[in-house]
Amino acid sequence: MTRFARQAFALILLVPAVLPTQNSPTADAVWAQEQSYWQLVQANDLTGYRALWDDNFLGWPYSSPEPLRKPHIADWITDRTSTGNTLQSFDLQRLAIQITGDLATVTYRARTTWVDKQGAPTTGTMRIIHTWRRTPVGSWQIISGMSSQTNAAGH
Repeated sequence: MTRFARQAFALILLVPAVLPTQNSPTADAVWAQEQSYWQLVQANDLTGYRALWDDNFLGWPYSSPEPLRKPHIADWITDRTSTGNTLQSFDLQRLAIQITGDLATVTYRARTTWVDKQGAPTTGTMRIIHTWRRTPVGSWQIISGMSSQTNAAGH
């Protein structure tokens, strides 16, 4: 085997180890949890929403000037809904999912439309990263995350 052939063969063997686990049953299961997250926000189901988060969660949502723990994870929702706003629609753009054992890191963009009491819409796009951990019973919970507004180009 030539040196080039050996290097090419080694590269082929390494590709699955370095590429994100984008299309696997586990990645799809975690992605379904991200979709549930937004369905719960839309339904204003704070109990269901909070159940997605590990008790030891630490993250930094764009809406907070400081990192937050689980007791404050739904504050951004209640800040909006307390003034009569509701989440009318959302569109999630799945970017990358990396599975590492019982951890899954998910990155995506969320395009949302909120409406106020008068029905006036406000749209926006966020970048989101969540790390989920598989629990001993096989469910998934968010252990960390961060979000930010997108730039002027929506990225």
